[in-house]
Amino acid sequence: MTLAIFDLDNTLLAGDSDHAWGQFLVEEGIVDAEDYRRANDRFYEEYLNGELDILNYLGFALQPLANHNMDQLLSWRATFMERKVRPMMLPKAAALLDQHREQGHTLMIITATNRFVTEPIAAELGIEHLIATEPELVNGRYTGEVAGTPSFQEGKVKRLQDWLQAYGRTLEGAWFYSDSHNDAPLLREVDHPVAVDPDPTLEALARDQGWTVMSLRD
Repeated sequence: MTLAIFDLDNTLLAGDSDHAWGQFLVEEGIVDAEDYRRANDRFYEEYLNGELDILNYLGFALQPLANHNMDQLLSWRATFMERKVRPMMLPKAAALLDQHREQGHTLMIITATNRFVTEPIAAELGIEHLIATEPELVNGRYTGEVAGTPSFQEGKVKRLQDWLQAYGRTLEGAWFYSDSHNDAPLLREVDHPVAVDPDPTLEALARDQGWTVMSLRD
């Protein structure tokens, strides 16, 4: 069966759920506003510029999960979904997902954003398969550490290869949609790479490689 794989942030969503979660924590007074906002914005700029140290970032991003119990986190996440995520959802993205469903394709999201933030988004989009960065859980509580390989840059390729092996699948005929030059390693692996509302670096690469360039926003 053919895989249709999607990046999440700034691809299926008109925004970045990871950065928005940080903004939400600031707005709710859950973290120190000035210091957290400054760091959150700095890491996001590093990501956009292709300069992000993913483990350094995750040490920052996962710490709030470790500071609170699961019931409280889930309550905050429900509010976050309503307030921040649903306004980012794109009708054209929903239509694209339906197009692939009608062709019998298996849908997957692969994202560097952690599973706690992204799992309900994938569910809302009706996408069963999610590869996300895994926050470590011990006895029902997050530790602030990462479990396994973060699904970022070449890590996305490794995590996908592990999934393919586990499910006995291949990338034959696969699609991958992304906005970011950070996803160039995985875009090069599929038969149908698609740049969606791409950043300037990815747009230049896509034009050079003859990849499809499209928008889900206009």
